[in-house]
Amino acid sequence: MVVDTLIGTILGILSGLGTGGGSLLILWLTLAQGTDPAAARIINLLFFLPAAAISVLFRWKQGTLPLKKILPAILAGTISAGGFSLLAQHLDVALLKKGFGFLLLATGIREVLYRPKSDTGR
Repeated sequence: MVVDTLIGTILGILSGLGTGGGSLLILWLTLAQGTDPAAARIINLLFFLPAAAISVLFRWKQGTLPLKKILPAILAGTISAGGFSLLAQHLDVALLKKGFGFLLLATGIREVLYRPKSDTGR
């Protein structure tokens, strides 16, 4: 239980920083804890809700949450999440695992190779 609490704390910090702690939580639950992938996804969603709410609250207080700019993304993300959750119920679990693995790999490669654009024009 101590290790689980420590892992949960670390992943909560990463989620608060916006670095994808939820993806790591799914890996921890399925690979290290032997949790069924469907249960791991549910736990991940329940883990994410309070972490996201707290992060949004702090960003709102900082004034760094431009609602007019992000509202279209919120709407599109909500519709997509609902639609693909329905679709995922009818797909083979092995296919979903491969797709998720590819997504994690692509995201990791992008993070390693990412270089911010420099403001040389100023």
